[in-house]
Amino acid sequence: MAEPSDPPDGSTDGRNAPDGAPDGPGSEALGDRSAAAIAAAWQRERPGTPTDSIEIVTPIWRLAKLFADDRNRVLRAAGIDAATLDLLAVLRRSGAPYELTTRELTRRTLVTAGAISQRVARAEREGLVRRSPDPAGGRAVLVALTPDGHALIERSVDAVLGREADLVTGLSPAERHHLATLLDRLLTDLHERIGPTDQTAPPQTK
Repeated sequence: MAEPSDPPDGSTDGRNAPDGAPDGPGSEALGDRSAAAIAAAWQRERPGTPTDSIEIVTPIWRLAKLFADDRNRVLRAAGIDAATLDLLAVLRRSGAPYELTTRELTRRTLVTAGAISQRVARAEREGLVRRSPDPAGGRAVLVALTPDGHALIERSVDAVLGREADLVTGLSPAERHHLATLLDRLLTDLHERIGPTDQTAPPQTK
């Protein structure tokens, strides 16, 4: 999973998106709503407006909306929510015995300690994880996948990643690799320059 975290439900509504981001179904880059058209309109109406980012940021917002909405549909069909997916995925990727301390879960999921506590409590009530004192002592608590949790994350990973692998087949393997490299470079640069401004990245399923 991507140590995905957007809003916990994986949704975006476009209300805080930059000019040209989606404001409803079917608003993807068409006609005068294309990123290039928006940039050109600003230059025409307000020469000198800094528009260099529009043809990058606007498509990213639109893609985020499309991917988030589609992922939510897949998750509903799989019977799991985005926050639980994130929690179980981190545990599953940690390797046998599929257990981590709550402190480590907080670090890996990029959410607050309070949010992790709520996620763990809910997953425990549903029989997906179990908590136990850390044998190393202190006040640390270990969280481990249960057999039901393991089965659910196995099904969910296949559903989510299978679907999203299909969604990017419009690009060739070489194009996907090149795009992934550029996006990683941009993300790393922004993280270093402005840092994580909130704790809401999409659940990471890889």
